[in-house]
Amino acid sequence: MEQQKGFPVEAMRRVEHIHSKSILTKPSGFVDFFDYTLNPYSGCAFGCTYCYAAFFARSKELQESWGKWVQVKDTALELLHQQRKKPLIDKSIYMSSVTDPYQPVEQQLRLTRAILEELLRYHQVRLVVQTRAPLITRDLDLLREFEHVQVNMTITTDDETVRRTFEPTCPPNAKRIEAIRQVQEAGIRASITMTPLLPVRDPITFADTLLATGVQKFVIQSFHTTTARFVAGTGAAARSLAAQMG
Repeated sequence: MEQQKGFPVEAMRRVEHIHSKSILTKPSGFVDFFDYTLNPYSGCAFGCTYCYAAFFARSKELQESWGKWVQVKDTALELLHQQRKKPLIDKSIYMSSVTDPYQPVEQQLRLTRAILEELLRYHQVRLVVQTRAPLITRDLDLLREFEHVQVNMTITTDDETVRRTFEPTCPPNAKRIEAIRQVQEAGIRASITMTPLLPVRDPITFADTLLATGVQKFVIQSFHTTTARFVAGTGAAARSLAAQMG
């Protein structure tokens, strides 16, 4: 498989293709005010140590190997095609809630892009795209055509040592900052989500750098301390790393 520029090869292993019976899900928890969530993939190659989504994996083996597998929902487009009979007029969709829609494999498969094209052509949705991948800039041509869309870019720290500790296979901070600057410059509503906010080396410079993107909306959260299953709680590995780093 071709390596995404600037991205580790190991983040792209164990790509599986699955037959999903649904693509639109009624949300709960922190996104319960949306009409639907839409996840083109299951699993996540980014595998952040703090990610709550690992708890939603279907087996203990998948939970424990979180970050090392991605499942492609091959039937996603077919399911959306069926939805044309009842278009999603003015429905709000959060993409994605338990994965990143811009997995490294998306560069080759273009599944998320095809979904955007489908939503744009046949539905009039209110869309929020949540990602930490600079690859989203590939789809600016489509995103700017939506009447109601917002792109959220997760940027958690200014320190690459911290980033590599908690997010070892994620794109570097500088690439994410540049990507959301391009989103904002394209006239698309943008937000920077510091969720969670990790240790910051230089808070003033970090704030100035984020403001220089032109983005005016920011969301900040600390680690969720709950350990309850199926709750957006911080993974034990991240809590342990945080303790080690003080």
